[in-house]
Amino acid sequence: MNIKTLLDQNVISKNTQADLFSAADPLQVASKFKTPEISLVCALFAYGNAKLIVNFLNSLDFSLLDKSEEQIASNLTRHKYRFQSCEDVRQIFITVSRLKKHGDIESAVRSGFEKSGSMIDGINELIKFIYSLNSYRSDGYEFFFGKPYEKAPQSPYKRYNMYLRWMVRDSDIDLGLFKNLPKDRLLMPLDVHTHRVSLNLGLINRKSYDFKAVMELTKKLREFDELDPIKYDFALYRIGQSKELETIVKNLKK
Repeated sequence: MNIKTLLDQNVISKNTQADLFSAADPLQVASKFKTPEISLVCALFAYGNAKLIVNFLNSLDFSLLDKSEEQIASNLTRHKYRFQSCEDVRQIFITVSRLKKHGDIESAVRSGFEKSGSMIDGINELIKFIYSLNSYRSDGYEFFFGKPYEKAPQSPYKRYNMYLRWMVRDSDIDLGLFKNLPKDRLLMPLDVHTHRVSLNLGLINRKSYDFKAVMELTKKLREFDELDPIKYDFALYRIGQSKELETIVKNLKK
């Protein structure tokens, strides 16, 4: 069996609502609300153990994003998550509430994307816009929103690429809330697990977990489906999460 056939089979079996809810995933929470702002919070908290991520997201009162900043501050008094302190979480909610009231996430991404035709420049523009909304800074806050790059990206920007997958793809498990960004230009949401899986399957050669690996894998996936290359993301992620990799590698060698 060749790698494309195998991945296509995994897309059919794994890109389903049933499989999405078979193990913890932050998209489960984003799917309940189907708004760009809540989905952004879900995506950017998506680091660490999947069950802990989902438990934390389910503990948040997202209706606060429509309340006053005083109400946000008085209600979010006990929520902290890994690198984010209680104050970081409060300020994240304040920033995202400002983004909801005074900004448009899709327009920010589109303005950066249209400068170069590269989605990473759209992500960079969004990050810069987010930082303009709130002067608060801390290590936890900056880890959450990520850092914009100056000349060229080094980081994989996994959480933002995953967010754009949710927002732009309009089939199977994804939400399709953004109508003005092209899904054929999406980039792979590469994490350490999909990086390892992709190396083992021979999809990439780059051993460094960085933006160049993102581009190498995205380019390879475009060979399999030039119109929707990132449909393979969830399947690759589940292969790594479910310990199926060894069996799949054996099947490829047959």
